[in-house]
Amino acid sequence: MTRFAYLFERFPSFTQTFCYREGLEMRRQGGDIPIFAIRVPHDIPADCPSELAAAVRYLPQPDALAAEMKTLRMLGRYPWRVIQKLRRWGKRPDKGRLLAAAWLGPRLRKEGITHLHVHFAGMAARTAYWIKEFYGITYSFTGHANDMFCETDFPVSLEDLVREAEFVVTEADFSRDWLLRRHPDYAGKIHRVYNGIDPTAFPQAHPAPGRPRLISVGRCIEKKGFADLIEACALLRDRGLDFECAIVGGGPLETALAAQIEERALNGMVQLTGPQPQEEVRRRLSHASVFVLACATEADGGMDNFPTVIVEAMATGLPVVSTRLAGVPEMVEHGVTGLLVGEKQPPALADALESLLRDPVRAREMGVCGKAAVAARFALPGTVAALRGLLER
Repeated sequence: MTRFAYLFERFPSFTQTFCYREGLEMRRQGGDIPIFAIRVPHDIPADCPSELAAAVRYLPQPDALAAEMKTLRMLGRYPWRVIQKLRRWGKRPDKGRLLAAAWLGPRLRKEGITHLHVHFAGMAARTAYWIKEFYGITYSFTGHANDMFCETDFPVSLEDLVREAEFVVTEADFSRDWLLRRHPDYAGKIHRVYNGIDPTAFPQAHPAPGRPRLISVGRCIEKKGFADLIEACALLRDRGLDFECAIVGGGPLETALAAQIEERALNGMVQLTGPQPQEEVRRRLSHASVFVLACATEADGGMDNFPTVIVEAMATGLPVVSTRLAGVPEMVEHGVTGLLVGEKQPPALADALESLLRDPVRAREMGVCGKAAVAARFALPGTVAALRGLLER
């Protein structure tokens, strides 16, 4: 009988709330599913239930892990094939994944765990790859966005991960098709399962009186398109519209975005709030008029795939303005639940926002349709049941 566990790079993490939501629902549906994490997170979400956070078992951190493994190798506590591989690895990069696999594999075996599921084709997936190599414990993974779209020089490649996985999940038809084009030999094991949310956790939007409010949520990084949004806001201001725009999130581009707001004389209209807890994000969504996320392709090819915050905004009953990029058109039906424009086109983005700001009745109708779409397609019990079906099969 297969008994599976989760393996994460970091868990639970503020920037990956969809992972702990899935973990909670998976445990609700399937019982006490073990959770392991390679790194201790620096940003445990405030709304993550304490019993879930307490259930996570962490591997020793890098220095302690290396020291422990050195001692155990000297004592001959690990299979010869593991010791041989570690000796031959030399100074090649990513040796920590082999050490983590050698440490974790025996513990998984002791608990009768025969399969691991991993989120992201990154550190945890490469660790699972070596656990399979050393101990025969199978794995699957959910690929998300830049973990697949951006090339890396790790010795274990994305193709290696796909080849050795029992199955691969992606969170949108777009990314499933992207993988199929690149790895057609493994078509039978690549599946799409949408990220899910609990629609009941998001209060119905009731826009605050006064100036209409735009809201955008995400890390201050290139692929979120916040620079394009700020330019669009300047155009709206020049067209005589009075509004507020909150950009919720922090990150490496925060200083540059603040300078852009200053340069465009938008200090009274556009606000950078910094990162906020989920409760505050939901409160701000419920008081907004329109949600906007100007998704864009980064210089290295990275991009959003299925930004869950769009589904959260739709669950609140907000119309969405975004771009025709990756999996976004699978979330937002143009003209029905929101409006889509080309990426990196601030004038087109401004036109879409203006049309909804000047027609609040149409905006509310789109919000109603979006809320219904979330309940029908993206509710967490259904998406987790689909993943469980793959794991149990």
